Amino acid sequence: MPADGVMDRLMTGIYLQLTGDHRAAREAAAGVVAHCRDQGVSGWLPTALHLLVQTELSLGHHEEASVRAAEALQLAEYYDLAHRAAHLRAALAMPAAVRGEEERVRELTGAASEYTRPRGVGRGTADALWARGVLELGLGRADAALEQLEAAGREVTHPLLRLPLLPDVIEAAVRAGRPERASEAARSLGEWATALGQDALAASARRCLALTGPDDEAEEHFVAALALHDGGSEYDRARTALLYGEWLRRLRRQIDARDQLRAALEGFERLGARPWADRARTELGAAGGETGLTVHEDGPISLLSPQEREVVRLAAADASNREIGAQLFLSPRTVGHHLYRAFPKLGISSRTELAGLLAS
Repeated sequence: MPADGVMDRLMTGIYLQLTGDHRAAREAAAGVVAHCRDQGVSGWLPTALHLLVQTELSLGHHEEASVRAAEALQLAEYYDLAHRAAHLRAALAMPAAVRGEEERVRELTGAASEYTRPRGVGRGTADALWARGVLELGLGRADAALEQLEAAGREVTHPLLRLPLLPDVIEAAVRAGRPERASEAARSLGEWATALGQDALAASARRCLALTGPDDEAEEHFVAALALHDGGSEYDRARTALLYGEWLRRLRRQIDARDQLRAALEGFERLGARPWADRARTELGAAGGETGLTVHEDGPISLLSPQEREVVRLAAADASNREIGAQLFLSPRTVGHHLYRAFPKLGISSRTELAGLLAS
């Protein structure tokens, strides 16, 4: 394959990835990688590997993406390709964010931004901010997530480059209690999903419609999204199942909620997405499902209702009433009420005693 053929294939792959055809983009990138390795041509390899990383991130192959990004980063550093290395650090931060590796994410995004910000490399800065936003969203810090994700959107000018951010922006805005900041993103996502006709994008759009549209239409959108996820990203499917399960629990449809939340928990655990698995486990416990956490029948925790138990567990991890409410879709006042009722049952009088009690 001549040099201009390599470039053409790379550009085709980049276009396919941006427009949501991740399978075709992955095939294009994999072909360039194989050619470069067969011919001993190293110059294009970091770029081709970076594209492969991006497509694998969009198809839930987070472990493969991490391995390829690390390999590409080593090559970029060896050949002194500082620009490509910055992009790869931002790309490596995303699977770390999904796994909840807070220190690693901050290290990678800090190093990436140190290069990209002063040089006006908007895409690289946006990817770093996106990873930080996903980390915050997974950890239940919706306000911080929204701030990072909206900042990421401001770093890129072309709507196609903003497109992958939109589902996270919408979820963060809704969880933060600021649905008005989701409306423009939801409109744009719906338009692109209709124009491009890609199942993965359509699934995200339907999930977001369930979050932002009329409540009596939400179930239709959740069910459609799950059907569109078939054969696609396990991570996205688990996120849809989590939101659907939360919605069902709020309607007190506990049995239906448990089915969706259990599916979400299993998916996140297979992916090693710890903070997302923790959220699914919390919701499953609040719906009265078995979470895999042992409760001693003769211990004080057994005296709590399922929802009190989840509120207490989050409070023991230093989550504020507002953060607990965002995770469980409760008002901060209701969270405070649950804690007020739980403390006498546990034989304690303050929040600071919770961590020691649960550890024992």
